[in-house]
Amino acid sequence: MPATTPHATRLAPSPTGALHLGNARTFVVNWILARRHGWSVLLRIEDLDGPRVKPEALEQTLHVLDWLGLDWDRGPIVQSEDLEPHAQAMDQLARSAWAYPCNLSRTEIAAAASAPNAGDAPVPITTRPRQLQPARFDDRQTNWRFATPERDIRIDDTFAGRVTINPAKDAGDFVIWTKRGTPAYQLAVVVDDARQGITHVVRGDDLLPSAARQVLLYEALGLGPIPTYTHLPLVLGPDGRRLAKRHGDTRLTAYQQQGVPVERVLGLLAHWSIPEFPRRPIDLPEFAQRLQLDTMPREPVTCTAEDDAWLLGRS
Repeated sequence: MPATTPHATRLAPSPTGALHLGNARTFVVNWILARRHGWSVLLRIEDLDGPRVKPEALEQTLHVLDWLGLDWDRGPIVQSEDLEPHAQAMDQLARSAWAYPCNLSRTEIAAAASAPNAGDAPVPITTRPRQLQPARFDDRQTNWRFATPERDIRIDDTFAGRVTINPAKDAGDFVIWTKRGTPAYQLAVVVDDARQGITHVVRGDDLLPSAARQVLLYEALGLGPIPTYTHLPLVLGPDGRRLAKRHGDTRLTAYQQQGVPVERVLGLLAHWSIPEFPRRPIDLPEFAQRLQLDTMPREPVTCTAEDDAWLLGRS
């Protein structure tokens, strides 16, 4: 049933590839929290990642979310179909001297379009002009950075707890617009969350530093209220790095094609998320009943060869 409260969250996949087990865990937990607390759910397709976007990935993503049993009350909204609000926000930042033009390499432009990962190198704040001036925003001829103020930002995260981050030290003057004519990830997320009424953001904790950058953008643009953040531990490979292709095929579509029942996938996600829960098949209603945010493991989850073998019925 659609939510009846003013609170809202979003599922925000990027169509740059197939969803894997790590994505599934975050989306399922997000959905469970939304349905438990009566938040409406928006599906937003974040497709500003330029050449990495795969046309077939959107349909595939919708199919996989449906297979998992997840639904939504609004959407899907495709981010790239309406960039005018982002351009208006960028013009506001430029005219108020919160942003300045800069040069970027192709690699830097590509990185700015994507959600950052933990460990991404900061951009030195020394790239900033000595004196910032109000400027006219040109959306297709140059790149723009945010003039990050030197101060601490406190995030009261519902899972990670109280975290203090200094974006100037952590990220420097981060990119907010690229000369491809598209907003970078940080600006796009803030503008869309604000205009779409998102009050609760649930995502991986590699994006916790981004929350501080986004708070600064909310303030500079005079937007609000700032969402309540819930940053969950990532699912990692056996080498301790973020789950990816290098760890083998953990795509949900690959498990579907091999005949793995969705209850088995949900069972593994529950095993990772509920203390003492064994690997066993489970349906979404039981998962939702058993999951408690305050008892979820605080450490990253490791997806092991044994997990994969269990999914495939080999152990």
